[in-house]
Amino acid sequence: MRSIKCVVIGDGAVGKTSLLISYTTNTFPQDYVPTVFDNYTTTISLRDPNAPALPPSSSSTNILNEQDSHSGPPSTHSNEHLRVFKLNLWDTAGQEEYDRLRPLSYPQTDIFLICFSVTERNSFRNVCDKWLPELKSNSNIENNPLFTKFRKLPILLIGTKADLEGTIPENDPQYISKKDIEKCVKDNGFMGYVECSAMTQIGVRDVFERAIDAVVFEPERLANKQKKSIIPDIGNNNNSNNNNNINTTTTTTAINSNDVGDSQLTSPVKTNSTNIITNSNHKQQQQQSNSTSGSSHRHRHSHNKEKLPSTNGTSNSSSKKNKNKKKDKCVIM
Repeated sequence: MRSIKCVVIGDGAVGKTSLLISYTTNTFPQDYVPTVFDNYTTTISLRDPNAPALPPSSSSTNILNEQDSHSGPPSTHSNEHLRVFKLNLWDTAGQEEYDRLRPLSYPQTDIFLICFSVTERNSFRNVCDKWLPELKSNSNIENNPLFTKFRKLPILLIGTKADLEGTIPENDPQYISKKDIEKCVKDNGFMGYVECSAMTQIGVRDVFERAIDAVVFEPERLANKQKKSIIPDIGNNNNSNNNNNINTTTTTTAINSNDVGDSQLTSPVKTNSTNIITNSNHKQQQQQSNSTSGSSHRHRHSHNKEKLPSTNGTSNSSSKKNKNKKKDKCVIM
């Protein structure tokens, strides 16, 4: 059984102790007693969210429903993907007089819960002004693999006293908007946000299920997401290389077709300057060859064995002379 250490911090009187007692005993404490240090140990069963989905008719569905009602650790005999964890909960004092003592509970913590009351704006402001700087100074959260690999801190933001949330109007200075909370989570790299009420127990179990999920299962999901984001980039590069190969093949074929003749070129193809010069030389050689063969044919008719010059200008003048000689010496029937 894997053991997970969870430390709960936040301003005094925001409901940290009430949250822990409500979760571990299913009761809500009526009297407020400031905490110095207190530890709670419990077990919790979670189904691996990365495991294959179960059919709706499976008996494990009932197990998960029992788990949501927090009626005790469910049986694991009917679900092979259900895992049991030992959860060590550390309660801390939020008062300033314990600022030097409180960090003694931080070493070897798997997940931190920073709590604030949804009815107290100042407790929310202290999440970034006091508690996050204290964790960065007195713990190794920035050396955690979650942060080094995925830029995520092993921290969940917890909004307590959710049953009183509707009592604060939007124009009240104590009002905390969902937008402000989402921005806090995103900007600081928290693992998420959960609201709960220790009095009604709404969201209480979800707090600790999310805490375990963030430690055990979330790293695997983040790694898979990172792999999927890399694979399309590789595929796009391969497609680009294939397109370049196709263009190169087409250009080569068009150049080689000049060996057959100009009439077989049906569409223009982009080539570099070297290829254009080569094509031009091919044409000039063909014209010279055709001119030479034509002149030789006329010479056989006129019995004239003079050699033709290699240039086009000389070839034309020779042709005129041959025509004059034909008029003088030959009679073509």
